[in-house]
Amino acid sequence: MTLTTIDPTPALVVIDLQKGFVPAHADGPTAAAVQRATHLAAAFRRHGLPVVLVTVTGRPPGRTEARRTARADAFPDGWTDLVDELDVQPTDHLITKRRRSAFHDTGLDTLLRDLGVTQVVLAGISTSSGVESTARSASDHGYHVVAVTDAMSDPDAESHRHSVERVLPKLGETATAAQVTDMVEATR
Repeated sequence: MTLTTIDPTPALVVIDLQKGFVPAHADGPTAAAVQRATHLAAAFRRHGLPVVLVTVTGRPPGRTEARRTARADAFPDGWTDLVDELDVQPTDHLITKRRRSAFHDTGLDTLLRDLGVTQVVLAGISTSSGVESTARSASDHGYHVVAVTDAMSDPDAESHRHSVERVLPKLGETATAAQVTDMVEATR
């Protein structure tokens, strides 16, 4: 883990911790990731730092070889609702995405720049999909990226491991939720 600093204005960006995903992956790693993301959100809120909660309502067009889920308009009621554990607050920023990355056609970059954010701290699911794609976009947009590796999970353990060990360190720094929380507390 290589977290070196927390910028003066970081933002916590939590990816896809919504009722349509979390119960389907409510195993140990996902439950632990939700709990750690919840603690991170509480720490960021306590210090008046931006918390961005992202949900997904669709998927990119185009054919893939991977199994496709139901059409976005066929999702059951509540599918896109954030999990209760996140305890959404009026100060939180809500972003809805229709692609893998939280930056693609969502206004997230504009929001972060308007808030003076220079560092994006990422948590959520799925590590190899929404989280990794958002990390790539954040890096491309020039943000310092921190991937909170124990506050994310993936339904495929090997994909999670590959992202955490091989991809995310190339896009920014990695850390545990405790390391990020400790550094937020120490720098405020």
